[in-house]
Amino acid sequence: MRKIHLLSNAHLDPVWQWEWEEGAAAAVSTFRAAAAFCEEYEGYIFNHNEALLYKWIEEYEPSLFRKIQGLVQAGKWHIMGGWYLQPDCNMPSGESIVRQILLGRTYFQDKFGVKPTTAINFDSFGHSRGLVQLMRKAGFDSYLFMRPDDRVAGPAQEFIWIGFDGSEVLAHQIQDGYNTLLGQAHIKVKERVNKQSSQEVELVLWGVGNHGGGPSRLDLNHISDLIASTKGTVEVLHSTPEAYFADLAKGADALPRHERDLNPRFVGCYTSMIRIKQKHRLLENELYQTEKMLSSAALQGYLRYPKEELNDAFHDLMVAEFHDILPGTSIQPAEEASLRLMDHGLEIASRLKARAFFALSSGQREAGEGEYPILVYNPHPYPVRGVFECEFMLADQNWQDQFSMPVVYQDGVRIPSQAEKEHSNLSLDWRKRVVFEAQLSPSAMNRFDCKIDLLPSKPKPQAVLEDGDIHFRTPSLHVVINTQTGLLDQYVVEGIPYLKAGAFEPLVIIDNGDPWRMDTDRFEGVKGSFRLMSPEEGTAFSGISESAHTLPSVRVIEDGEVRTVIESLLTYGHSAVVLTYKLPRHGTEIEIHVRVFWQEKDTMLKLAIPTVLDDGSYVGQTIYGVQSLETDGTEVVAQKWTALVSGTDLRTVTLINDGIYGSDSSNGVMRPSLLRGAAYTAHPILDRPLMPNDRFSPRIDQGERMFRFWLNAGHKSERLASIDREALQWNEKPYALSFFPHGEGQIPAAAVQLDDDVIQMTTFKQAEQSDDKFILRLFEPTGQARSTVLSIPHMDMKIRLDFHGFEVKTCKLDLKMRTLVECELMEE
Repeated sequence: MRKIHLLSNAHLDPVWQWEWEEGAAAAVSTFRAAAAFCEEYEGYIFNHNEALLYKWIEEYEPSLFRKIQGLVQAGKWHIMGGWYLQPDCNMPSGESIVRQILLGRTYFQDKFGVKPTTAINFDSFGHSRGLVQLMRKAGFDSYLFMRPDDRVAGPAQEFIWIGFDGSEVLAHQIQDGYNTLLGQAHIKVKERVNKQSSQEVELVLWGVGNHGGGPSRLDLNHISDLIASTKGTVEVLHSTPEAYFADLAKGADALPRHERDLNPRFVGCYTSMIRIKQKHRLLENELYQTEKMLSSAALQGYLRYPKEELNDAFHDLMVAEFHDILPGTSIQPAEEASLRLMDHGLEIASRLKARAFFALSSGQREAGEGEYPILVYNPHPYPVRGVFECEFMLADQNWQDQFSMPVVYQDGVRIPSQAEKEHSNLSLDWRKRVVFEAQLSPSAMNRFDCKIDLLPSKPKPQAVLEDGDIHFRTPSLHVVINTQTGLLDQYVVEGIPYLKAGAFEPLVIIDNGDPWRMDTDRFEGVKGSFRLMSPEEGTAFSGISESAHTLPSVRVIEDGEVRTVIESLLTYGHSAVVLTYKLPRHGTEIEIHVRVFWQEKDTMLKLAIPTVLDDGSYVGQTIYGVQSLETDGTEVVAQKWTALVSGTDLRTVTLINDGIYGSDSSNGVMRPSLLRGAAYTAHPILDRPLMPNDRFSPRIDQGERMFRFWLNAGHKSERLASIDREALQWNEKPYALSFFPHGEGQIPAAAVQLDDDVIQMTTFKQAEQSDDKFILRLFEPTGQARSTVLSIPHMDMKIRLDFHGFEVKTCKLDLKMRTLVECELMEE
């Protein structure tokens, strides 16, 4: 006999066409009505997920919360999913997805004593393959999703989804929606009953959704009649996701297998509301770095671990990852509220990071005469070599026509350094910004001392011109900046060219007002491109008064022992772009800043980076994995880095970013997406106009935006082994501060060390349920089996860890028992 499981739910977006307060109000009224129906209708089960909504009920209507607790115990109300909320499932980092699961799991176990085994993301706009390993390690055996809803995303509606590491879960894609119109649920169920099907087990979701609603008395009466009328021919029953998948699992051996992601869907969401995306990345970076610093200090007794304060900030991060916030599809007031929410989390992280920094500066010697100490904390468990920046004040103002040149020393040895313009614009020799190249010891405070050389004047940067273009050469790098276009024309590493002329050209792409872009999977039509400003235009745009001299629109603005900095000014329509190239004296990684002043509507901005790798395959970082990406111009989603890999000679170009997610590639050209001029919450409905045509309508991302990229190239094996750590180092940057220590106390030992060159430490935190246990999460990012030794030096503890490709491992450090062992992802 066929069995049809009915899953009653009330999809409720906490934020979308409304702000969170209205979402909370809808949650209260929906849950109140659902609880009454659970008590009234025999056999009826209401299903709902998302810890955030339950926390609202607990705070705003505690009597209802207690009633729901009783209904859960009675089996009349089912906690499904068990995550914090339904996040976007492509853009949050792997560790953020772990926290979505962990914080939801902790809440539901504490408040309801339950642990769901089916993960639920009905409405998320596509799904990274990296989810599979995390779900499996968290105790989930199945996954229920709907999007991409325009097609069957896998090989069939039901399939076995295989993760990067070989983990497996059963998956079901909802084909006919997760909700129903009021009073019409029985029609949907009846159509399924009458449908000729060979399936023995089926699933139907019903309930008024999006703004809550759920079950109604009319729906329940109709469904009760339908259940009675089909008795003996088709078994129709109120059910749960776990019950459905338990039946499906009986025939799992016959299901097809799927070894890719479940994308794309709504590709505009990879770029819409770029401020939200950039601030989300920043909050991720700051929280995970701050956790590592706090853990290092707390582990050695330098401070008390501030778990409650961190939990407040992680609430902000979890909510910001909701699938209508992070993708940029909510209304403008919700955008502003979400930015405010993340600013709250960032302020908490800032204060806690400072607390950890000052604690970890213990034992640093007092400064000598004429010294300006610079302390840099490296949160990573391996040495980090790079270029670091720090500002400080001279002991006194220098009103003479002189220049105080900062020179940096490490352990008494002078290291490459240079002065660059400080943030302040005071025309006085007082505030200093020093840039220096150094190697930092792992998971430790690193000491540098700055001394001052008094010069008659500040050295002027010099451009090396050949045939009118700026050439920059070192033994390993040759870069050419075209002074007629402002673009990068040559990038040669170790004598091998990697880019074609005109790299980092800002391209203006035809777009429309739909922030989702429900009508396409690609952005192809080029509307135009930016041109170099004339000297007069560039001088005026730079804010230089008419009485001053005219400046070229491509110019060297900094030059020294560490790097040369070149600035280009470009314009298009009502918009402008400032391209800044930072070219290193050592190494081959160049840093590119793109400052955009955007005033274009229904238009997208991309960068074009043409490489010589015409046959290259395109890959990018995703949730605890590396995803193969399309090279046919399809808009794709990736996280901190993407790469083009040659199919013939294994040359590879890598590109790190600090907060974008969308891009495309074809014919060897990488095109990262920067921003769009879409409307707020507008998508096609039948043949109606997309936007009102009788008034002004604001557009997303108008104004000034800033983007940073790091470009490098080399052999595939070297680049792909290094890129994940490099991306984390730029996103979770070592923290530098000029600080005069008191000289008392002991210098903390290195908190954590890894002895290999590839494995990542993504988390170092106190355990959720214990104050004397710490959690370390490690990840193999290349897909190759390898080993590392994890050390806790001050406790003289080590553990050897053997990884499969892309495997995530979690370790627990028990201070009381003095043990370091592997444990479950959920810290059990």
